[in-house]
Amino acid sequence: MSSTKLNADGILLLEQPFARVPYENYRKVFRATQRNIEREFGNVQASSNDLLKRSKSREVNLEDAAKSVDGMIGRVENLKRKLSELQETAGKPTLDVTRERLQHLTAVEALQTTASLDFSRWADTRLDRWLVDWALRSGREKTARKLAHDKNMETLVDIDLFTDIRRIEVALSRHSCTEALAWCSENKTALRKIKSTLEFELRLQEYIELARAQKKQEAMAYSQKHLASWQETHLPQIMQVSMLLAVGPSTKFGRYRRLYDDSRWVNLIQAFRLAIYNLNSLPTEPLLNLALYSGLASLKLPSCYNASSQNVDCPVCDPSINVLAQEVPYSHHANSTIVCRISGKIMDEDNMPMVFPNGYIYSREALEDMAAKHNGMVTCPQTGEECEFSELKKVFIS
Repeated sequence: MSSTKLNADGILLLEQPFARVPYENYRKVFRATQRNIEREFGNVQASSNDLLKRSKSREVNLEDAAKSVDGMIGRVENLKRKLSELQETAGKPTLDVTRERLQHLTAVEALQTTASLDFSRWADTRLDRWLVDWALRSGREKTARKLAHDKNMETLVDIDLFTDIRRIEVALSRHSCTEALAWCSENKTALRKIKSTLEFELRLQEYIELARAQKKQEAMAYSQKHLASWQETHLPQIMQVSMLLAVGPSTKFGRYRRLYDDSRWVNLIQAFRLAIYNLNSLPTEPLLNLALYSGLASLKLPSCYNASSQNVDCPVCDPSINVLAQEVPYSHHANSTIVCRISGKIMDEDNMPMVFPNGYIYSREALEDMAAKHNGMVTCPQTGEECEFSELKKVFIS
């Protein structure tokens, strides 16, 4: 039972993005609500103060006062309509997604063993989620949508988020910063908290494109409007790109030639991806890869790369997986576990290891089964040596 006891904390280690993404989405809804309230209430407050001021100086008649009050009521009613629409189109769906995901995570905490049917179903759903995540990161959006639809788990995957990522990355690959800058504006506060310089890099690139097109007046105006505020932290870079007004794209000077290089767009795509992953607590690697790496690292042993000692029941010893495991570290076990090469079962006090005269060790259960089928004779799979079962000796694990 102990070997199948469910470790909920370990399982939930990879689930932070699963809960974080809808949380971040609702924060955006909250900020949009807050902006609407502050803007409309500010206008109502200004109108109210103006009406009060005019009424004290007797500069307003009853008809004007009524119109002013009606205008304020209209603004409040318009605000109520906007907030109601925002809640229905964005707020409620996001809360529903959050609720379903938390219920999905809570379900695994109530389970006691990995051998239960409920855990098998939960693990199958998790694998499907990871496959959708991998497909989205690989640009296979149609495959991801089809799998999510067939498994009825649209609320458990982040198709909309990765679609948005893809849209902005495509725009950057077409040398347009507009979409990425709009995203930076929406997430300005969060980007500032993680000390991201993505917005500055995008502004710098737009300046470089103006310089490339020899639009010197527009470039200087752009620098005053968008780069001047970054002088305190990025003055050397701003001074360097300013020289592009005098140095054209055909320059042979390395430091300026690099600024005109199209590889900067690739770097911008990578910087944007890193920023949006950080904001949503998404790992840079697909979750499927991380889970695979973790599993391989927990099983990988030096014997997996020795043809004479490979175990047919060991996943890492499989030729196709063996190649994938080359990049992960070997597992570290404070206490070794001895596995029978014949049956693949663990050898312990209930399944004692038995040693052949030639020194090779196998489990008692496997050898008893072999002896029953061959009139008390057992054969060492490694050397082919035969002997009677009675000649075997027990080995005690200390």
